[in-house]
Amino acid sequence: MGSTYIDGLTMLGRRERSEQRIRQRLVSNERAPEDIDEAVARLRGERAINDQRVAEAIARTETGIRKRGKVRVRMQLERAGIAKETAKAAIEEVVGTIDDEALLESSLRKRLRGRETIADDKEFQRLFRYLIGQGFESDRVMKTLKAYRIKR
Repeated sequence: MGSTYIDGLTMLGRRERSEQRIRQRLVSNERAPEDIDEAVARLRGERAINDQRVAEAIARTETGIRKRGKVRVRMQLERAGIAKETAKAAIEEVVGTIDDEALLESSLRKRLRGRETIADDKEFQRLFRYLIGQGFESDRVMKTLKAYRIKR
C-alpha cells in the first residue's frame, strides 16, 4: 500500500485530480484494488483528494480564463471524473457569481477581435455555432448576436 499511496501523492503533487482520475491512473499502473482503496482513503482523509475543490478550480478556469458557459463547464467536469452532484454544486458556486450575459459578451468580443458588428449571415452562423460550442444557451446567443448584426 505504501508505494501506491506515494504514487497517488506524487500525481497530486503535479496537479489536482479527482478521485476517479487517481483511481484510473493507479489501476493503469497495475496496483492491487485493495491497495488503491486504502491509498485513496488515506489521501481523502488527509484532504489531498477533494473533488469539490477540483470541480471549483476547473469551473473557475473554464469561465474566467476560457470564457465558457455553464454547459461546457459541466462537460469539462464530467470529463474530469467529478460526480454530477459535486459538479452541480461547483457550477452554482462559481458560475453563480458570474454574470452570464457579460461572459457571453466577452466571449463574442474576443471572437470579433475589436469589430463592433457581424459582417454577414455566414459569420453570424459561424459565431452562433462557436458560442453554442462554448456552452452558452442558444436563446441567449441568438439575442446577443442579433444586437451585433449590421442593420440593413
